Amino acid sequence: MQTEKIIEIVHNALEDMKAKEIVDLDVRGRSTVTDYMVIASGTSKRHVGAIAEEVGIQIKAAGLLPLGSEGQSVSDWILVDLGDVVVHIMMPDARDFYDLERLWGVEKDA
Repeated sequence: MQTEKIIEIVHNALEDMKAKEIVDLDVRGRSTVTDYMVIASGTSKRHVGAIAEEVGIQIKAAGLLPLGSEGQSVSDWILVDLGDVVVHIMMPDARDFYDLERLWGVEKDA
């Protein structure tokens, strides 16, 4: 499946679950792990977990299987690995602390 289609499915899941501050990062040439990262915030640990679960459901419905996921037991930050796309769903405090947008060279809008 095309990477753009995977990102579209991820966005649909994030929007369906009312995720906040959705950002796409093109990390081709800067990461050996993935081509794109999609970062979103949840409003509570339960919300973060539910968003990650919905991403998995919609990806599986499209005929793909996630390569893995991490963080379900903590739920401050859940990562869903889809190969060419890695989805980071974070609590706002964790997102501010780790600041992946800055780490990967993308400045937040003021």
